[in-house]
Amino acid sequence: MKAILLAAGRGERMRPLTDATPKPLLRVRGKPLIEWHLEALARGGVREVVVNTAWLEEQITAALGDGARFGLSIRYSLEGRDHGGALETAGGLKKALPLLALGSDEPFWYVAADVFAPAFDFGAAAAAAIRPGQWGHLWMVANPPQHPGGDFGIAEGLAVPGTAGASFTWSGIGVFRPGFVGELMTDFEPGAKARLRPYLDAAIAQRRLGATPWRGDWADVGTPERLRALDTD
Repeated sequence: MKAILLAAGRGERMRPLTDATPKPLLRVRGKPLIEWHLEALARGGVREVVVNTAWLEEQITAALGDGARFGLSIRYSLEGRDHGGALETAGGLKKALPLLALGSDEPFWYVAADVFAPAFDFGAAAAAAIRPGQWGHLWMVANPPQHPGGDFGIAEGLAVPGTAGASFTWSGIGVFRPGFVGELMTDFEPGAKARLRPYLDAAIAQRRLGATPWRGDWADVGTPERLRALDTD
């Protein structure tokens, strides 16, 4: 399997830390946040990773290089160079799809580079959670204080609207098939900005999005205070 690491955002809530450093390169417990994901992906058997970039993207490409030191091959989807800025979550995924799919229907990992989940297992057993006919599968966490309402519920292994019962927050980690992009994201062209949430909702409405609770360590590194809390935990 391949993977995409979403690393293009400006990190407005992390300012002033992100004024001169892209958020994925902020250090957590001694190393850049994005490296925790790269090392975990390599442990899980992933060998090809796409990193989408925009804000201060030259720092990310210089820091990670071709990925060889992680046991990976890294390619970049350069939204800053090509479009002048980040394309948001769905826009970034659609632009990067040719680097991920190459005409196959093989699922790929989707990882938000600004979350911290050091023990997540990206191995084959986890990837097999996506069922035949599904467009994707999400790993969900207990709602953190900054997001008490959550995102979605879980029922019979499927993601359901959060109003249907107990809600969870999406961890930012999932597995998707190329068809999630090719069949659902038909209302905008590659290079346009678009958010992912409406397409997740569409997949849920068609009962084609799975979900599993994740009980391990997890944090949304969204503010300087949360970053400091991780370092002092």
